[in-house]
Amino acid sequence: MTAFPLTTLAIVVALFVFFGLAINVGRARATWNVPAPMSTGHPEFDKRFRVQMNTLEQLIMFLPAIILAAPVLGDLITALLGFTWSLGRILYAKLYYADPAKRGPGFGLSFFPTLFLLIAAAWGAVTVLIA
Repeated sequence: MTAFPLTTLAIVVALFVFFGLAINVGRARATWNVPAPMSTGHPEFDKRFRVQMNTLEQLIMFLPAIILAAPVLGDLITALLGFTWSLGRILYAKLYYADPAKRGPGFGLSFFPTLFLLIAAAWGAVTVLIA
């Protein structure tokens, strides 16, 4: 990834966002007395756990998509999409913690960059195959 330093940085930021969400779950366990291995308990804990799990679900698509799209889109555009994904996840968490029904803008801000990255990666592969 040294050919794509900004993209690498965007990936690192995304992983730190996930790490921070995991820390939030650990704190919530202690605050609302939800011992491991329980994955449900107090509603405030449940919100934090669900945000972490949703982010994990999103990471499964985002990470390969950003890596595969970098050679197609270039470092700067790919990184900007990656940073947007991280901002979306942070917004998603803040909105979900306040009111889960209002999480949509944060979800969209992370879902659409992933979709765009996937389309770009597929486009790059197809254009090489038909050239």
